[in-house]
Amino acid sequence: MARTALITGASSGLGAEFARQLAARGAGLVLVARDRSALDAVAAEVRGAHGTDVEVLVADLLDADQRDAVVARLGDPQHPIDMLVNNAGYGLDLSFETNDIADEARHLALHVEVPMRLMHAVLPVMLERGSGRIVNVASVAGLVPRGTYGAVKGWLIQFSRWANERYRRRGVTATAVCPGFVHTNFHERLGLPPGEEGVPRGMWLEAPAVVSEALRDVARGRSVSIPSARYKALVALSRVLPDALVMRAAERGR
Repeated sequence: MARTALITGASSGLGAEFARQLAARGAGLVLVARDRSALDAVAAEVRGAHGTDVEVLVADLLDADQRDAVVARLGDPQHPIDMLVNNAGYGLDLSFETNDIADEARHLALHVEVPMRLMHAVLPVMLERGSGRIVNVASVAGLVPRGTYGAVKGWLIQFSRWANERYRRRGVTATAVCPGFVHTNFHERLGLPPGEEGVPRGMWLEAPAVVSEALRDVARGRSVSIPSARYKALVALSRVLPDALVMRAAERGR
């Protein structure tokens, strides 16, 4: 599928799982995150398991100078990136009115400005080559009313849909991956210990299955991927239910 993939937020969770599965398919990797030790651990794991080439690029994507190093790597025509996986992100409490507005602004920048800049950097090289895949890790939260997290993921979904139709005739596809609740460290970073997320057990997904289904949809050139039949059904149902009811359901698990 890809000779070289650049993955942001690659030190854990879905980003690390994308690294494992793409390496298993023979792709070289450029792993991007802030935590060097965690990145080195993922790099060592995939090198040992698959013998793939792995670059580690330590960068805080909210720091302009550090982000520019990632932009430069994406735009390097001598070492082209065949797949960009925009995965870096985090969540905030749903109490927008009491959240620190600076935290909200950083949240907006990481989920909207950063993937926009990285896509803008890689698209010219992909289009000149006539091939490329862009994977934007969004969320089913982007398809329902769910605070600023849903709003930023909604932007990513709509932009992916547009970009896929705009560029696929020139060999470049864009896919928004929209999982539901996935067993990773994402919710722990929100301060929710395991077992206290308030989400029914049957609504949890496993990262390997999410990434496997997402990569199938990416290979098919789909603009939106919703891993698992249960979430496909819930999204379809949400489109005919009143917003108030959908919001109450969506606020489970923060």
